[in-house]
Formats: sequence, C-alpha cells, structure tokens
Amino acid sequence: MPTHVAAISHAKGAPLTIQSRPTPRPGPGDLLIAIKSIALNPADIAMRDTGLFIAAYPAILGFDISGLVVEVGSDVPITPTNNNSPSSGLFFQPGKTRVAAYAASVWKSCNPDYGAVQEYCLVPWQHAVPLPDHDKGVSISWNEAATIPVAVQVPLSAWGALGILRGGESSGSVSGDIGTSDWTRNERRKREALLIWGASSSVGSMGVQTARVLRDDPDSAFAAVYATAGAGNHEYVKSLGADRVFDYKDSNVVDTIISAARDDGVVIRHCFLATGDLASCQAILKAFVDDVSNEDQAKITGKIASAPVLPPGAKDIDGVETIFVMPSFEDEGVRLAQFEYWLGTWCREHLANGKIRPSPEVRVVGRGLQAINAGLNELARGVSCAKLVVEVAE
Repeated sequence: MPTHVAAISHAKGAPLTIQSRPTPRPGPGDLLIAIKSIALNPADIAMRDTGLFIAAYPAILGFDISGLVVEVGSDVPITPTNNNSPSSGLFFQPGKTRVAAYAASVWKSCNPDYGAVQEYCLVPWQHAVPLPDHDKGVSISWNEAATIPVAVQVPLSAWGALGILRGGESSGSVSGDIGTSDWTRNERRKREALLIWGASSSVGSMGVQTARVLRDDPDSAFAAVYATAGAGNHEYVKSLGADRVFDYKDSNVVDTIISAARDDGVVIRHCFLATGDLASCQAILKAFVDDVSNEDQAKITGKIASAPVLPPGAKDIDGVETIFVMPSFEDEGVRLAQFEYWLGTWCREHLANGKIRPSPEVRVVGRGLQAINAGLNELARGVSCAKLVVEVAE
C-alpha cells in the first residue's frame, strides 16, 4: 500500500509529530490531491492546542491547501460535458488540474484522510477551485493559491448570512432592497457603506475585495467600503478597494467612522467582523439604527457577521444582530452547494477576471511538514497583513 508523510496530532496541546501513513483512495465525490503548499489559520492553532472540532485522536489538522489533482472518485466531473458536470462547468482532470482547496476534515469527524497538513489528502470536489490557466494571463503560485479558500469562503459566507449575497446567485442579483424595513424597500439608490473590521487579516483583506465587488455592482445599495486596520497597513487595504480606512487603535475610532459616514451621506447597517472588537462594531451600527428609527419611525436592524466565535458574555444590543459565520454542519447537501458556489463559481470567476487576488502577502515560514509547528507558534505570537505558508513540494 502506498504511504506518505503527515503531521499528526496525537493529543490536545501536544506538538504535531511527523510520520508515515497510508495514502487513501478517493471515494465517490472525492479528489485525491498532492499537496504543494499549506496556509496556516488561527483555527489550526485552536485545533492543535485546545482540541477544537476534534472528535478522536490521532487527527490531522488544517484547512487551506493548494495542489495537483492526482486521482478522482466516482461522481466527480472530469470533463466539461460529462453527465456529472455541474451547471457551473467545473471539472477536474487527474494529473492536470491545479486547485486551491478547503480541507473537509471538520465535516468528516476529523477523519485523517481529509486533513490538510500532509502530503496527500482527500477533498470533496465542491471544496476545490481550479486555478486559472497560466496561458490566460493569470498566474497564481502554489503559495498564493493556498491562501485563497478560507479567505474567500468566510466573507462570502458572511455576506450570505447578512442577506446581501445568497448562495447560488451572482453579485449581479444583489438588489438595493436587501432588508425588510420601509427604510430600504423599493430603494435602489446607493446609500450604504459596508464595514470590514480587521481588514489587514487574511479573511479581512479578502472581505475588502469581496465588498468592493458588491460596491461596483450598479444594482447594489452599496456606495462605499469602509475598513479598519493598523496605521501601517492603510495603503495596502486601500489598494484592495477600501474607500476609507480607519485606525482601530484610535480611541475615537467609533465616533470617527460614524462622522465620516454621515459626512459621506451613507449609512452603515452591515458589518463583517474579521477580527477584533465586537463592541465597537455594535456601537457603530447602533448609531445608524437609531438615526433611521427616529427619522422614519420604522424598526430596522443592523447586522454583524462575526468570523471569530462570539465571546462569552457578549452583550445583546437592541436593534443590532450578531451572527457567527460557519458553513452548514447539519445538512451535507447544503454545505456542498455552498462551497461549490463560493469557490467553484464566485471565486473561480473573479480570480479569472482579475477582480480579486490572493491576499494578504505570503510569508513562507519553512519547507516541509516539519515547519508546521514552528509556523503555528509564529502565528500565535501575532501576524499582521501577512499569510503564513508552508511549502510542501514543488
């Protein structure tokens, strides 16, 4: 039986150990991917150190990978016209298709075959996005590709949770009427700003890019993208599409953002909290909820989509709803459809047309799986405006 090398978690809080394990064969709907690069995420640290999501040991952690499809199971679309090919036209050819993929071990009870930090892993084809061809003018390296899946999935999931962008629909279907109150009904004027808090993080930087796509849609209600980041990262965040960037370390940042929006003639009712302070986001949205409620005598709601798990004791704010962003755990069919849209449709289209790019900048922390532990330790110490990547193979 063929084998490969993996970084394996044997106990909560213990360093990962490098050892050989059997290379799996793909089942129905699976891709077998030869992993080239792995991008590290805060959730990887939580899984290693606290056992988050892990049902049983030994386990293999991780989410973000890039690599080459080397084998496919039954029910995988392999040509644009075969019976299994979805309407999106996705297909995967063994030995040819380069992909970025979101490892599915969390949804597979942490089955090691589906973990990311190894040389080969299984991935449901819906969790993978074929990379643009080099000959079409879009060049994405293995390292850059590994930064894409989680970074795209989280903000798109957030916009869906907020009712802005719904799974299975293009950004062009987003109308100016995105709420249920009299305030927005039948209005098509662009009068809203989307707020991304923590925009120099990985999911935050892609949140800015996805928000810019929404802003540029002539049928959307969004006129501007607001973001927060450290002062040293403001120009980079603006290069991704933010119209205004505010320093989250400024003690007056909440009042500054509210004043800027009022000066610009926009309101803020929707916020993506990539990382950082929930209370500040609540205070900003509350100001505009109160403004409109007082003006129109209509009960409206501000909404925050939070990538971090909501902190214990988080306060409920009247008129502001907070939603924790997570793909479906209850219905596999729903989850696979979500991922097929997020990665296979939306991400693939906008990578190819250049409207989004891998972000933030890649920082390679080592070559080989033995670099995973050190990379996670560096990430735990704090990283700003960089994505840590481990190179596994050329």
